[in-house]
Amino acid sequence: MSSNSGSNRPGSQEPSTPMAASPLTRAVLEIDEYAAGLGWDQPARLFALVDTARLRAQEPGLADQLGLDETPGAAPSYTPVEQEELPAGTALDKFLGTIAWPDAVVGCALTVERLMLPPSAEGSVPHGMNEKQLAKWVAAHPDRQEVRMTVAVLRDGARESALRLREKDSPTEVLTGPDLVPGLADALAATFAD
Repeated sequence: MSSNSGSNRPGSQEPSTPMAASPLTRAVLEIDEYAAGLGWDQPARLFALVDTARLRAQEPGLADQLGLDETPGAAPSYTPVEQEELPAGTALDKFLGTIAWPDAVVGCALTVERLMLPPSAEGSVPHGMNEKQLAKWVAAHPDRQEVRMTVAVLRDGARESALRLREKDSPTEVLTGPDLVPGLADALAATFAD
């Protein structure tokens, strides 16, 4: 995959993510903040995660272009690099099945918007609907909520997610955790399978 270097790198400004968070959590929150700055009703976005120190050492010109400061002894971190736009009309799972990452990519992340229902609505889902019918039913449900999911995985199996509800669109209302979107995390992890 080629990267859109430079202007499409999230967080080229000072990040507002918690410093106590793990490097992967910081990367996920940086991507969430970037996506929030673009507004809602956006297409899915795919990011390669590269080791920031390795990027600085191997590609100093690119690191300068991305605004990565040289901080000797800095804590480990990952630099998200947005990939080219996902092809329109291609199912996300089919697209993810076509990805192969170069060795320099230590992880990947995806941000995608979806409609979801609260657990209280699960019992009212009609049986026997296909995927398209179910999506239409959820879209018409009065308790539906729009959510932006940012999910990241590393080659070593580490995972992190961030969920932001449209109705609570604030950095202080973002929920994080490794197992919030397990199906999407599994699909991203599969992009690193041999």
